[in-house]
Amino acid sequence: MGNRIHPSAVIGDGVSLGDDNVIGPFAVIVGPAVIGSGNWIGPHVTIGTPASHRAASHPAAWDDELTGDPDVDGHGVTIGDGNRIREYFSAHQGTQHSTDIGSHGYFLRGSHVAHDCVIGDDVTLGSNVVVGGHSEVWSLANLGLGVTVHQRGKIGPGAMVGMGAVVRGDIGPFSVSVGVPARVTGVNTVGLSRSGVADDVSTRLESCIKEQRPWDVADGDLPAEVTALVRKWESTGEALAE
Repeated sequence: MGNRIHPSAVIGDGVSLGDDNVIGPFAVIVGPAVIGSGNWIGPHVTIGTPASHRAASHPAAWDDELTGDPDVDGHGVTIGDGNRIREYFSAHQGTQHSTDIGSHGYFLRGSHVAHDCVIGDDVTLGSNVVVGGHSEVWSLANLGLGVTVHQRGKIGPGAMVGMGAVVRGDIGPFSVSVGVPARVTGVNTVGLSRSGVADDVSTRLESCIKEQRPWDVADGDLPAEVTALVRKWESTGEALAE
């Protein structure tokens, strides 16, 4: 199917769209940007404007220019498939690599993804979540209303961050964290269950998750997809962008 784009939306030069996207009134998408298929992009969404960086160029990319020079400061935005992107969401282009958003995410009203961030698959950002530059939010993570992630923060796969929390460092896989600054207080048992982890395995993992230690106690008892995510998280500094 073709894309359904409201007449008031602005799609700039250098934007590549897949199929079956819905783009609502007054949305602005500027290039360089690559957007997959089956996304619902709501009214007043802004994707691909320059990074919040004093040195970045700020051309009128909604007219006839690209947002920036990829050799200098214009690495663009990539978005996967099947996302629901609600009103007033914004994502800035990257400065060192593209700002990357995966597939099947749900990004609520007013949430923001800053420059050079990497967002995994099946991520939920609650209303007014702000993810600072160069941060990573791994697949299956859920950030509640008003969460703030400081620059270069890392949210592990399947982690749940409670509303209003301020993340200043790393939050481990399938943990529950709350507070200012955010601290791990529990285990995301619902997320583990939805990912196919048996209840007895979740119980064995509880101390590992709370203390952000390796998951050796669950070797061989995790679904392959969960194992791959956690092993990648545990590996030596390997980033989603690599």
